[in-house]
Amino acid sequence: MLIRALIVLLIVLNLGAAAWWLTRPAVEPPSPPPLPAGVARLQLVDEMPAATPGPSAVDARAAPVIPAACFSLGPFTSQAAATLAQDAVKGQLLRAHLREVPGLSASGYQVVMPPAPSLEEAQAIAGRIGAAGFNDFLVVRQGEQANGIALGRYRSREAAERRVSQLQAAGFTAQMQPVGRAGPSLWWLDASVVEGVDPVVLARAASSGAPQPLECTALR
Repeated sequence: MLIRALIVLLIVLNLGAAAWWLTRPAVEPPSPPPLPAGVARLQLVDEMPAATPGPSAVDARAAPVIPAACFSLGPFTSQAAATLAQDAVKGQLLRAHLREVPGLSASGYQVVMPPAPSLEEAQAIAGRIGAAGFNDFLVVRQGEQANGIALGRYRSREAAERRVSQLQAAGFTAQMQPVGRAGPSLWWLDASVVEGVDPVVLARAASSGAPQPLECTALR
């Protein structure tokens, strides 16, 4: 009986200690000592107020500059000339890029060998061409290409280039020539400017003809 009474007493004491621990008042941390006058208290990052965007942040979100006019300067006969024109006025352009317009295509292509010094030599070359397994060739006997050898006429450039490659691989100095007049490529400078910039003045500075109207969507 004595042992059982001791056990009950220990249980009661433990329960009382636990109840005291749970219901005891919280201990407040000691107040920090007062700081000298003029000394600011250190703040943690979490204690600092959120920063508000300054004027520079607001300016960065400003709407993009919208071009007042878009146009094309040119035409220029080479990319180098168009690049020089762009360099002459680039400080006044909002946006710009060069554009190539291919010239007229030839109506066909002929494969030839340049004229030989004499008709006899041209015939000797023609004999070697035939012996190499080629056909469709003719010794030219008059005109500017007299004593030359015509080696075929083709509608497409690819077919003519293929014929030239075959003849050159066999050791013959074949060349491809366009048939008909093929015009050179032209170059244009497509540009946009802000309000207040005169395209006519830019055209004169770029040694261009009159500015040609252009949809601004072409520069996006």
